[in-house]
Parts: sequence; structure tokens; C-alpha cells
Amino acid sequence: MQEDTRYIIGSGSTVAAVMDTLGLDNTLLGVDVVANGKLLAADVTAKELLALCTGHQCKMVITLIGGQGHLFGRGNQQLSPELIRLVGLENIQIVATKTKIKQLHNQPILVDTGDQKLDDELKGLVPVTCGYDDQVLYPIGNPEH
Repeated sequence: MQEDTRYIIGSGSTVAAVMDTLGLDNTLLGVDVVANGKLLAADVTAKELLALCTGHQCKMVITLIGGQGHLFGRGNQQLSPELIRLVGLENIQIVATKTKIKQLHNQPILVDTGDQKLDDELKGLVPVTCGYDDQVLYPIGNPEH
């Protein structure tokens, strides 16, 4: 992790493993913010995230919901379209085990931010970190849109 960068840490057991590696407490079903090796805020709301990120360099570490394949819009509504745009698409790091990727059966990762324009901007091939120095390219795209 880079100094003076705030990391939005999403929910889920895959991301919890990242927090365990950092030696930090994790809100399994919520969103936390880490900066300079310390837990800055735990189980934050959408409004709190915007306040914590405005005016700061931020990155987001998230995973998809296993079995469903949703990245945004299911179980992490605090990751609002405003926050995603503030962080920037280039600063979103997706982590998932290869087992979780295989469970998608070649279906794309799904996004439902509530903002169709943003959902369209998110479509395409994205790197997904599956382990140390291990990434795959995987598509984001909602078949119904």
C-alpha cells in the first residue's frame, strides 16, 4: 500500500484475508478505510466514505459476491456512484480467488450501481488479482443491458 493513500476496503471474506495480512480488524459485511497501515474508519456509510475520500488520494479494494458475481450494487450500496467516480476507475482493485472466478461459469462480473452511465463505463476487461503476483483479465458487463 502506498503512503498517504486512503484504501477503501470492501466487504467479504476474500477482502478480509487482505486485512488479516495487514494485521487489521475487518468489518466482514461492511466497508472499512485504511491509511498508512492503520484502520482509519470501520463499517462506514456512503456519506462517511465521501467525506473521508474528498480531497485525498484513494484506492478501492473489492471482491465480487461469490456465486452471484456482483461487484457493485449487492451488499455494498455504500460504494455509491459518486464515490466510484471520485476514486476513479483506474484506482479500483478487484480481488477474487480463482475458485470464485470459476463459479461464474464464464458469465461476466455484474455491476448495478444505480447509474446506467457508470455501469456502461465499468464494462470491459478488467484485471482481477487472484493471488500474489497472479492476475487474470475478466469481463464486466451486464447481459440484460
